[in-house]
Amino acid sequence: MFLHYLQLGLASLRRNPLLTALMVMSIGVGVAASMVTYAVFRVVSSDPIPQKSSRLFVPQLDNRGPRYNRNGEPPDALTYTDAMALMQARRAPRQTMLYQVGLSVMPQQPGRLPFKALGYATFADFFPMFEVPFLYGRGWNADGDDARAPVVVIGRQLNQRLFGGADSVGRTVVMDDQAYRVAGVIDDWNPQPRFFDMFSSNGYADPPQIFVPFNFAVAAGIETYGNNSCGSGGKRGSDRESWLRGECVWVSPWVELDDAAQVQGYRSFLEGYARRLREAGRFGWAPNVRLRDVRQWLDYRGAVPPESRIALAVAIGFFIICLVNTIGLLLAKFLRRAPEIGVRRALGASRRHIYLQFLAEAGMVGLAGGALGVLLTGVGMFGIGLVFQPQIACLAHLDLRLVALSLAVAIAATVLAAFYPTWRAAQVQPAWQLKSN
Repeated sequence: MFLHYLQLGLASLRRNPLLTALMVMSIGVGVAASMVTYAVFRVVSSDPIPQKSSRLFVPQLDNRGPRYNRNGEPPDALTYTDAMALMQARRAPRQTMLYQVGLSVMPQQPGRLPFKALGYATFADFFPMFEVPFLYGRGWNADGDDARAPVVVIGRQLNQRLFGGADSVGRTVVMDDQAYRVAGVIDDWNPQPRFFDMFSSNGYADPPQIFVPFNFAVAAGIETYGNNSCGSGGKRGSDRESWLRGECVWVSPWVELDDAAQVQGYRSFLEGYARRLREAGRFGWAPNVRLRDVRQWLDYRGAVPPESRIALAVAIGFFIICLVNTIGLLLAKFLRRAPEIGVRRALGASRRHIYLQFLAEAGMVGLAGGALGVLLTGVGMFGIGLVFQPQIACLAHLDLRLVALSLAVAIAATVLAAFYPTWRAAQVQPAWQLKSN
């Protein structure tokens, strides 16, 4: 019977091609607008490291006090002094500090000009903590941290540019007149949003291409290429050493904690550390610390751009308007077939049969609208950059999941929209229709 209802619906749609086209276009445009904005929202709101997001934490420490902090929240990064104190305490199974660096790379090919490569100064635990995939070699170990060795881990793009994609482990890269030995080459890796550096970036950027040991970078005088916040107190210092030992925050901290007991223990450690600094006279306020995991950190930092939420809400509202128009068109179409309904009811068809027939017809409209919506969604992907930042727009793409979702939403929404017109059509009185016609 269902196939029979589909045949009846198809014949009905063919009898009114203009009305059918209006309904299909209404559904298709509404679905496309919703799916394009959803594709962006899906990317920016996704968990960048779901397998470990509940075990990676950002420790925060208030070194400014209630007079200068923002809404009672500690700064989003640490001073060099506090970062080194947390590292030396070793209260987490894995821990790392990082800051952004930008170094000039000297190509080995004669005649080629130097170019800037961006990345991070960090510790050895960075690579296993964030499960960084390697194409060749590996990161340095803890001894490399302590020895302040001039080693570098480079990205796949930089390796292709310098060495033609070959295994470059052990070879030399010259950056800012300093020779570095390549310890490893990272495969394609660029978590979005870039959760581990929401202090110096907006979370969306090209993949980092260089990683150097933190201790070496500080000893070599490599300045931060990212943010450097000294607060309203203005404690910047008059030279590099006083700045380094001062109250400016520029180091992003991360720790890996495996269970609730370790989380509670580390939070207690942070509070105790802040309390000792108050007793020593550095702080004049009660301990104010935070320990946020990845999801909490992204929510706090507002990783989801507000324009993506607004665009999604507007698109959904537009889709609802399209559905209301579809309801009106279906109502007009179904009520025009009152004589046909009266004859079918007089021949023994129940209201249930009328429901099934017209809902099947609405489902066909939804399927056609969904197919048009998928096509328009693909076209809309090329225009995302007009609304969103290029770094965000390039992340959205049309995949099988989005295609399936588009078709499912189109069919389900159209069938739901058809319930009221179908109910009105099923109320037709067969005796009255037969008598009047």
